[in-house]
Amino acid sequence: MGLFGTSGRRKRSAGYRGSFRKALTLGAGLALLAAGSTLALPAQTAAAAPNYNGDPTQYWNGVLLEMFRQADGSQGSPGELARSAAMMNAAIYDGESSYQNTFYTMAYKPYLSAPKYPNLGQGPDEEERIIGRTAYNILHHLYPNQTAYLDKVFQDRFGTPPTQFDIIDNEIVGTIYNNMIKARSSDGSENQRLYNLDDVPGAWRPTGEPGCSTSKAVTPFWGQVKPFTMSSGSEYRPTTPGSFADYATLLASPAYAYQVEQVRLLGGRGSTQRTTEQTAIATFWANDLGPDVSNNIKGTFKPPGQLLDATIRIAKARDIRSKYENARLFALVSLAMADSAIGEWDVKYLTPIDLWRPVSAIHNGIDPSWQPLSAARDGSPLTPCFPAWASGHAAFAGAWAAVMKGYFGSDTMTFEVATEDPASPQKKRTFTSFRQAAQEDADSRVYLGVHYPWDASDGLKLGEDVATRSVLPRLGPVGS
Repeated sequence: MGLFGTSGRRKRSAGYRGSFRKALTLGAGLALLAAGSTLALPAQTAAAAPNYNGDPTQYWNGVLLEMFRQADGSQGSPGELARSAAMMNAAIYDGESSYQNTFYTMAYKPYLSAPKYPNLGQGPDEEERIIGRTAYNILHHLYPNQTAYLDKVFQDRFGTPPTQFDIIDNEIVGTIYNNMIKARSSDGSENQRLYNLDDVPGAWRPTGEPGCSTSKAVTPFWGQVKPFTMSSGSEYRPTTPGSFADYATLLASPAYAYQVEQVRLLGGRGSTQRTTEQTAIATFWANDLGPDVSNNIKGTFKPPGQLLDATIRIAKARDIRSKYENARLFALVSLAMADSAIGEWDVKYLTPIDLWRPVSAIHNGIDPSWQPLSAARDGSPLTPCFPAWASGHAAFAGAWAAVMKGYFGSDTMTFEVATEDPASPQKKRTFTSFRQAAQEDADSRVYLGVHYPWDASDGLKLGEDVATRSVLPRLGPVGS
């Protein structure tokens, strides 16, 4: 937990609890101290000048990307990362909405609530402090193992440590923080249930690559996590290939044979069918690598991070200066990706077909020497350790593109997307529409040899449905 709440990883000192509680009578929570630290009061600390360079929501999303790079194991899974972004950005948005509501300028519906607060003449940096202190506390709750980094970036921006008393904490930030933590507590994200193999041809099984085993199947419960905006993880569940009655019927179908052949031709190492451009697309959108701690190498910002980075770039290029508009944009993108992950994992594990990866399908009587283009840092084959259908990359991309189109009112825009995948020959690619970028992201998984074409198309559709039918209406104009 961060600096707020009734239980947390930071301990209250007796002196702080006794003397400071009397002073802080307006808010919902008290600042908690890092174990072994001392409270930095205004009279005791010579504060540096704040460095409010750039929009605060964009800044804290940049911080979040750095935390994504360090995340590994289950903490670095697609669902966990998307959940973290949604919690931080939806809380920032609600804090900013409360600011707007207090001054009677709220134009959009909040995510959870936007309570007015007893403003005491906070000054021109009030929005900055609401956003920054909310982001810090949510991130500290989510990534307590990265507290030193968080403390540094907070001090870099504000010139003071995060434990420095600020009345805005008690006026509104504590309430926003506690609302989000309460909303996401017991949401099912800590479920540790292990996967049970269907253990028949066509059903997912570990691919034999290092580290993947039945017990390591990634977050098999995630489709049952409480959604942020959907009614359930299965609300937008597509039909293919779950429309097949069983694995045997699936494997006997011409549709399945076509899907496998497409990946075999386009996604294998040394493919003569895949073009140079398609190879570049494959690696550009991958970003699946975690950190290499032993060699002090950071991981990539991973698929949700790549789209958050693209959002930062577009917001800067479009010169979005309103803190309110930036907060809403990042909340929309993050909520859409979080619910798309839940919907995708419902498809992967909770439908009748837990589809095996292309490498398993192709090794099954077609070509036992075939390997996907996708590779780990050491060059060994890399296939994500969970079922194929449908694609998480595609779902994230479909959700992102639909949000961006809804937010800007048009699908047409020229913009750049960057990558951190070390295998990519290009560091940036230019697009002329959001849909174009999303389709390329989805197709990249086929060229990489880890997904079938229907994984891409169904993932795109699921993400689009989440964004347009659940997320955009949830944060729509007041009165809509």
